[in-house]
Amino acid sequence: MIELKLGEAHLGLLPGLGGSLAFWRLRGRDLLVPTADPNLAAQKDTPVAGYPLVPFSNRIGDGKFSFEGVNYTLAKNFGAESNAIHGNGWEREWQVAQHDSERAILFLDHNPAKGDDPAQWPFAYRAVLSFVLHRDGLSVEMLIANRDTRAQPVGMGFHPFFARSDDMTMQFAASGVWENGPDMLPTGQTACEGTWSFAAARTIGETRLDNCFAGWGGKTVLGYPSAGYELTIEAAPVFQHLVVFTAPEKPFVAVEAVSNMNNGLNHPDLLENGVHVLAPGANISGVIRYKLRELRG
Repeated sequence: MIELKLGEAHLGLLPGLGGSLAFWRLRGRDLLVPTADPNLAAQKDTPVAGYPLVPFSNRIGDGKFSFEGVNYTLAKNFGAESNAIHGNGWEREWQVAQHDSERAILFLDHNPAKGDDPAQWPFAYRAVLSFVLHRDGLSVEMLIANRDTRAQPVGMGFHPFFARSDDMTMQFAASGVWENGPDMLPTGQTACEGTWSFAAARTIGETRLDNCFAGWGGKTVLGYPSAGYELTIEAAPVFQHLVVFTAPEKPFVAVEAVSNMNNGLNHPDLLENGVHVLAPGANISGVIRYKLRELRG
């Protein structure tokens, strides 16, 4: 594990376990909840507090997609689920490019031509993660570069497990939300109205979500009134979708700034799918900033 420290901020990184976070503590608080998901076999039942989503976010239906006239099939990597999920970055060991007390830069090279599993991803890419610790927050910069000789479709995002409390609130403005079918793939977009709206801060309570929101504006605020703080998430425009998972029985809420909509690779008909087609040598990048604000004292 690599540990970063700055004042009262403390971050643990697990490069060898999918470039994951081990913990994030600030001013005596554990802001994230290390979680072991048996469906993510490559994490070996190790609790992690967050991990990168590359080279795509969320699900690809039945692990299959077509691109430029070629059909591809990916390994189904999430327990008994029939879809491929969250890319392969979380399944791989990342290398440490550099680190000091406040910053760490990790990278991952995936290249099927050099022996990497094409069923994880059929194209060659490099992903870079930069973690910068601040006295009041954390910045995560992500980059994906096409290292192949042909174009490829990509997406990215980050999957943190935020601590949950009984009075936790969430606020963000979004233009639409994708409703899911039984296979957890999007079936259609509806306006963020009524129970779908978080334009005003709402107590999460018994809310149950596993949905992708569109047009969210790049800002979300998580409130912890009884604990006396709030967390703001601000993401670069490349992260044009927000995936939210919350279930009353879980000790965490996942709020994931991501580029592509769920199953976006199978929706080339939608201009807003968030999938980026990278020419050889091209890349996309963006920063997600997490900032704590005290509500009292």
